[in-house]
Amino acid sequence: MSLTVDLEQVSDVLCIRLKGELDHHSARQLRNQVDGYLEGNQIQHIVLNLEELVFMDSSGIGVILGRYKQVRRNGGEMVVCSISTPVKRLFELSGLFKILRLESRETDALRKLGVA
Repeated sequence: MSLTVDLEQVSDVLCIRLKGELDHHSARQLRNQVDGYLEGNQIQHIVLNLEELVFMDSSGIGVILGRYKQVRRNGGEMVVCSISTPVKRLFELSGLFKILRLESRETDALRKLGVA
């Protein structure tokens, strides 16, 4: 299964919705798409919707950490929402939830960022 990336801007928030598998094959695709969007638009925060992401490996963690650092440099925040059970376990094991906020739904994440 490949990775499908849906990007939508809501005010100054980039909503990234991932579907499929985020592994070393698809990590570069995601990095390039998000970086290109961040360069061309005024984005302060990122909401990462992982409801339909069924698999992620360490390459995915690297891409997420890189985008997290980008938004933090600009005073922004990254919020993860709607995370699937297998991917949530990887986030817990890797310690990502020590730096990323988790919300149950995308609308909750947007509300926390003052958008919805």
